[in-house]
Amino acid sequence: MSSNNSSNKLVVPGAREAMDKFKMEAANEVGVNLKAGYNGDLTSRQAGSVGGQMVKKMIEAYENGLK
Repeated sequence: MSSNNSSNKLVVPGAREAMDKFKMEAANEVGVNLKAGYNGDLTSRQAGSVGGQMVKKMIEAYENGLK
């Protein structure tokens, strides 16, 4: 799923596996068939919905942490 060519750098070393799992969970929640490896066949809408779901869940987790 992850690529060594990616320019996306994680702040916490070793978090790649957790982020990949998080991405798969978010994709499943919005009904996008994300698979390990190449996902270039996804539409922009599908990819955006996965990213949007991830952001939504991160904001929700942050807000819950403030309570």
